[in-house]
Amino acid sequence: MRVKKGNLLTGNDLGFGNHATLNNQRMINPDGSSNISRKGLPFFRTSDTYISLITMSWFKFIGIILLSYLTINCIFALVYVWIGIEHLNGTQGENTLGHFFDAFFFSAQTISTVGYGHISPQGFLTSWVAALESMLGLLAFALATGLLYGRFSRPYAKIIYSKNILVAPYQDGEALMFRMANYRSNQLIEVEVQIMLSINVEENGKASRKFWNLPLERNKINLLTLSWTVVHPINEDSPIYGFTKDDLNTCDAEFLVLLKAFDDTFSQTVHSRTSYQNEQVVWKGKFKPVYAPNEQGILEIDLSKLNEHEVLNT
Repeated sequence: MRVKKGNLLTGNDLGFGNHATLNNQRMINPDGSSNISRKGLPFFRTSDTYISLITMSWFKFIGIILLSYLTINCIFALVYVWIGIEHLNGTQGENTLGHFFDAFFFSAQTISTVGYGHISPQGFLTSWVAALESMLGLLAFALATGLLYGRFSRPYAKIIYSKNILVAPYQDGEALMFRMANYRSNQLIEVEVQIMLSINVEENGKASRKFWNLPLERNKINLLTLSWTVVHPINEDSPIYGFTKDDLNTCDAEFLVLLKAFDDTFSQTVHSRTSYQNEQVVWKGKFKPVYAPNEQGILEIDLSKLNEHEVLNT
């Protein structure tokens, strides 16, 4: 196995260092996140709180909001019970659990500032706690509203990629290619893509990680409306010219995909990343068509077929 020196990236351009990877570990996960473990950080990191709440899944975000709401109401309910349930007019509970639920629902009415129902505070201390809770409620709901707006307004590219990257016939030789499409209905313009080859090499008896930029047939398109098959011709100038499947497995090859585009809806630049490992490379493969005209003559694209391909006998 011999790797060409052309297009070798120097100076640690990708920010991953030059340490060789072990056990065929990814450098970039399929969802675009970096496969890096960080340690030595404090347990509570307020600097990451906003980023975590904005980028986490909707299921987890809603769960945190509901859990926080229930926890705050339970804390204030215990405070009201500790002060004395007799300081809440209109309670109907006959035991400790009933008193707690009366205080809990009174807390829910207070923190949401909807006004009092059949229960109202009596006495200076209870009224003071209720006033404090209503103020915290205003701040909490304002914070939740801001987070919801941040999640909805955050621009990011929703790009789907084929699960496999193919070594397919191309002109008089072969080419490395994968397919991608815009999952959303918005318009992405000035779309640029790069493919980096990351492999382990041995120099002076020491294993290290090297990166090569793979030249593309076309690295930029004006508008991403259908699917785009990104092609790297495997010719004599290609770093992987003459490579076999065993060669890619031996050097723990990983193909890093970096995409940049301009979102016409948000008028901002968005990014997307993914990677393919050597076991995702299909040799002698060919993608099947993913779009065709319908009865009205309008092109239809079936995104569920983005990864459909066939393996050629020759």
